[in-house]
Amino acid sequence: MKEISAGIWKDGKRLFTKSMVRGYHDYTKNVFKKGKTEYREWDPNKSKPAAAIMKGLKEFPLRKDDKVLYLGAASGATCSFFSDIIGENGVIYAVEISERSARDLNVTAEKRGNIVPILADARKPEAYEWVEPVDVVFEDVASDEQGPIMIRNADTFLKPAGHAMIAIKARSIDVVKDPKQVYREQLSLLEKHFEILQKVTLDPYEKDHLFALMQLKK
Repeated sequence: MKEISAGIWKDGKRLFTKSMVRGYHDYTKNVFKKGKTEYREWDPNKSKPAAAIMKGLKEFPLRKDDKVLYLGAASGATCSFFSDIIGENGVIYAVEISERSARDLNVTAEKRGNIVPILADARKPEAYEWVEPVDVVFEDVASDEQGPIMIRNADTFLKPAGHAMIAIKARSIDVVKDPKQVYREQLSLLEKHFEILQKVTLDPYEKDHLFALMQLKK
């Protein structure tokens, strides 16, 4: 296996993270063991950041000890891989609006120790204004307000020149428009606040999705 980014390994067409919790194999179909170290396979068919890496994302901004604001954490599947990457001294503030998903997220957080579940609406960052400044904001929210949600949260929590990642869901924003037009409109809005470092479509892993890596403008 080759480490292709901090905390992320690649073996052929498979991605792995080093498991922070030995013996905890949720959200993965394969575990590779090397001595006492366990590596969890990160499935790009079930995680948009993993899909973006497989589609050629050149830089993944998460680093050990980072603080992350995760918008749309769902049950915590992708959160668990972010958790591996940032390690026990990092922290993920995981915002999820669904009470059902939040219950599963709580279980994941209890096992890992570096995830803080927040039951809240990502459109209203004032509801979790106590969150500290973060190094990275990631958004995976099914809403027609994806761009504004990212901007409001980044303006409130992202450190100067911090990184942001967004999975733009064309069909959540407009079911009629050509996805390419939706992407252009969202990126045009985001470019007023961020430098777009790279963008990749996620087909065939996720249909009608665009993943963008950005950096907050100074």
